Amino acid sequence: MHDVNPPHGGALVDLMAPSAERADLLDASRTWPSWVLTARQLCDLELLLNGGFSPLRGFMCQADYRSVCDRMRLANGPLWSMPITLDVSEVVAQALRPGEALALRDPEGVMLAALRVDDVWQPDREAEARAVFGTTSRDHAGVAHLLDRTQPWYAGGAVQGLQLPVHYDFRELRLTPAELRAEFTRMGWRRVVAFQTRNPLHRAHQELTMRAAKAPVRSPAEVNPGASLSSQPSSNASTTPTPAEDARASARSA
Repeated sequence: MHDVNPPHGGALVDLMAPSAERADLLDASRTWPSWVLTARQLCDLELLLNGGFSPLRGFMCQADYRSVCDRMRLANGPLWSMPITLDVSEVVAQALRPGEALALRDPEGVMLAALRVDDVWQPDREAEARAVFGTTSRDHAGVAHLLDRTQPWYAGGAVQGLQLPVHYDFRELRLTPAELRAEFTRMGWRRVVAFQTRNPLHRAHQELTMRAAKAPVRSPAEVNPGASLSSQPSSNASTTPTPAEDARASARSA
């Protein structure tokens, strides 16, 4: 096996609970409060559980949240450009205490993970918008979501997974980071050009990716497409990155 780049932060995490412990977690959860995850939170949880958000081991606590907003780094140093937080209602927040557990469920009520609560706090979301997006204008889709569709409290702590969210489409393409690394090794790829889009791949994206793959080192290309969670995006949503977003995008790719 040839060497591959080390994971960001030094370790590729796997937050799924051992099989032998999952029944006990389910049984214990009968007395826990629950939170039904939004579509956005389901995406974040999946990337936490499968190591896509390595080295994070859960939803951010206050120390990491503030450090990321202030200096684009986790509290212990690794580069990180956007907060990964679990927003909850005031009713749920008031019921949580550090050291307790919160059952995280999908919209059908299936428990996907347990959150071991370390922090519960009420963030300044306008300050977060300025730090992350460089604006508080709701013309920016990210700002509009943060200010208008995010719950007023955050709960942070480590997560233990019982199962990943279920997907019925594109299963052969939904590789975990560990599976993707194994595939690179199987293919004998020593250099890989990675490109993460914020929407389904356009022809301009395709051309850019292919040119990067061909020169100067002729590397295979791995594309990680993203798409909006909104089926009807706002017609006035900003498509031009703000200076703060440019800086954070540069930090992510550094």
